[in-house]
Amino acid sequence: MCGIAGFCNPRNDFMQSQNKWISILEAMNHTLKRRGPDDEGTYLSSHCGLSHVRLEIIDLLTGHQPMIKQCASGNYSIVFNGEIYNMKPLREELKKAGTVFITNSDTEVILNGFMLYREDFIKKLNGIFAIAIYHAEEKRLWLFRDRIGIKPLFFTITDNTLVFASEIKGLFIYPGINPVVDKNGLCEIFALGPARTCGNGVFQNIFELLPGEFLTFSIDGLNRQFYWKLESRPHEDSFLETIEKTAWLIEDSVKMQMLSDIPICTFLSGGLDSSLVTAICAKELQKQNRRLNTFSFDFKDNAKYFQSNSFQPSQDAPWAKKTSQYLNTAHHLLECDNTAQFECLFRAVDAADLPCMADVESSLLYFCSKVTAYNKVTLTGECADEIFGGYPWFHQEKAFRTPAFPWSSDFAPRKLLLSADVLATLPIEEYSASAYEATIAETPRLLSDSPTEKRRREISYLNLRWFMMTLLNRMDRTSMYSGLEARVPLADYRIVEYVFNVPWSMKCPNGIVKGLLRYAGSEFLPEEILWRKKSPYPKTYDPAYETLLADRLKEVLASPNAPIRTLLDTKKVHQFLETPSDYTRPWYGQLMAGPQMLAYLLQVNYWLEHYKIKLV
Repeated sequence: MCGIAGFCNPRNDFMQSQNKWISILEAMNHTLKRRGPDDEGTYLSSHCGLSHVRLEIIDLLTGHQPMIKQCASGNYSIVFNGEIYNMKPLREELKKAGTVFITNSDTEVILNGFMLYREDFIKKLNGIFAIAIYHAEEKRLWLFRDRIGIKPLFFTITDNTLVFASEIKGLFIYPGINPVVDKNGLCEIFALGPARTCGNGVFQNIFELLPGEFLTFSIDGLNRQFYWKLESRPHEDSFLETIEKTAWLIEDSVKMQMLSDIPICTFLSGGLDSSLVTAICAKELQKQNRRLNTFSFDFKDNAKYFQSNSFQPSQDAPWAKKTSQYLNTAHHLLECDNTAQFECLFRAVDAADLPCMADVESSLLYFCSKVTAYNKVTLTGECADEIFGGYPWFHQEKAFRTPAFPWSSDFAPRKLLLSADVLATLPIEEYSASAYEATIAETPRLLSDSPTEKRRREISYLNLRWFMMTLLNRMDRTSMYSGLEARVPLADYRIVEYVFNVPWSMKCPNGIVKGLLRYAGSEFLPEEILWRKKSPYPKTYDPAYETLLADRLKEVLASPNAPIRTLLDTKKVHQFLETPSDYTRPWYGQLMAGPQMLAYLLQVNYWLEHYKIKLV
């Protein structure tokens, strides 16, 4: 796993100021260094510069990038962030076609395949990736992103130069690209945040390549196309066949994603999703007489303060321990105290370049930083709820009746603390409604769908396009901030394609939440773990933490230079701080409207201040 960046201008000659542009490439590497602490490299030609930082997972000795190769059609260069899980069969296929390899890396598999088949080869890849390939003779740059959007890739155009980077901060290294946020960007923050419109970089004129998309940039300009899109298809398998195929896809995906030249581990909460991934990994490693490392997370003294509610019915720690004992893993419970949690709120913004999912993002960042002391590659159970229908809003009548994002349909908490001027200027509800309607319009459907099944597809697609992307962004930034590669086998595109078209009566048989996944996992887990009721990522219920947030926000509001003061109604904020928190009212998804909204506002202020953002 890595970080990539670069720039391309077919009409400019970067070699005329070679030292200047190499220094910029090196500065891009420095900015993205947390993504790849083990190695780095740069490439500069007359019309293109590429930079790369590397986290060594596969082919530790010969996987250096940028990688440059020549063939009959000219000189090709590549930088690549990700992993190609089917690299071995693709490598054999290319060898049969006459390709000669000089490394064992998946990078060379991509480059050789592209040189032979161009864009069509990307369709053969099963993996997580952001790829940049440059052909010197054509003066042409290609950018590719994986089908689901697990790896990020941002870009912008300035003075006829395309600039790209794995993280937004990498773009700001390039001369003339500055952190500017307009009203649309503020709507992303306050109407949609911590989600954001797919492809929208929040900062003015900054974009993200869409999942399953590629672009080309050349003397002919910019061209964007999709090499993959999710499609609706008739589901013809019986329920038993559906269970068997789902089970096979999950097991195959987990086994493929265990590909690594260094030891792997898993995140284990004790819930269905992570337990299933862990069970498959542990079984495979036991065949090699190896024991799997597993990790779970909680807040210090959370058992003392935990409050069971409809969103979080039980704690994870006892279940993680029980699952670990059943699977015979080497388990580690990692805990975070209030001070570390608070400090990581701001590191999480550094990692994401944006305000993010408050406590759950900062605590995950802390968790990942501790896991790297043991392992550099982990498999997670992320994305099962979006794919298999695990969230409450998949099952609530309100989601069927309300034309809005089901995890964020209540605007009262969002508007409560904003100033009258901001509310008059920002069309918060209209912006959200427009984003919602655009997603509904692009939802893949079948003419044969009943009105109910049609709405089921819409809710599923909303979750895949929005909520899942938010969690994938969280996982990428928090893990890569500490040089940890986090893989998400349940988000294999084959699983997404198949399960999206499974009718609800099979996904949720007899009203059983994620029933299909539970039946598919029956050979791997005991009944009590297989049928445990969903409990989301842990949150702290310690009142001292909320006091810490409130005190800090009061300090911010007391400072005349705090940038968020221009956006908030300070009187309303103080009133809110004196009101007892409602731990059952969600603000975004299953984030509580009290402490996590305060944490989000602190992140917004830090973001505006630290990035020296100009509001226009």
